[in-house]
Amino acid sequence: MSDVGLLYVGGVLFLNSIMLLGRVEGKSAGIFNLFVGVLQVITPLYLIFQAKGDTAAILGASGIFLFGFTYLYVGITNLCKLDTTGVGWYSLWVAILAIGYSLVNFMYFGDIKFGIIWLMWSFLWTLFFILLGLKRDIGRYTGFVTLIQSWITATVPAFLSLVGVWQGISLVWVWLVTLVAVVAFVYLYGASKKSQVTDKVTM
Repeated sequence: MSDVGLLYVGGVLFLNSIMLLGRVEGKSAGIFNLFVGVLQVITPLYLIFQAKGDTAAILGASGIFLFGFTYLYVGITNLCKLDTTGVGWYSLWVAILAIGYSLVNFMYFGDIKFGIIWLMWSFLWTLFFILLGLKRDIGRYTGFVTLIQSWITATVPAFLSLVGVWQGISLVWVWLVTLVAVVAFVYLYGASKKSQVTDKVTM
């Protein structure tokens, strides 16, 4: 994925997280999803046309479509007020594929950093499946996870790459941030379950 494209993935994840937390109206967020979705469909098409049969370049471009179609789907669903189950089940398919992209980065490209990031994205898409496809009440939890991931998997890596320092970032820092994020995800899940129990008791 291009650094510019990844930066705007961070932007749309940030906006969608605020939407899930009830601070942004769905239709308003839907418009920006369409903007980024179109960008993330045009970009891989261009990269594939320029690849001239380079399978590694085509593989890299193919992953961008996962984001592009997600954001187009979310944008259209929000703007037209459609049922979310389609987006949810599509997210399950993407979550499974994201594990494959993670393994490719770990095993074939030797890119540990993006191997970890793809695993993070797989977890996030799994949450979207549970929330939108299975209609489970995890909206606030998914919102907080999306908010964190908007920065650590997209915005910050993209910005550091744009200024030319991403490759120099030690793996120790990447693993440390990952560990802190996982602890935060576990804590937030526990907090969200306690909040749901409290709400039921007070009703």
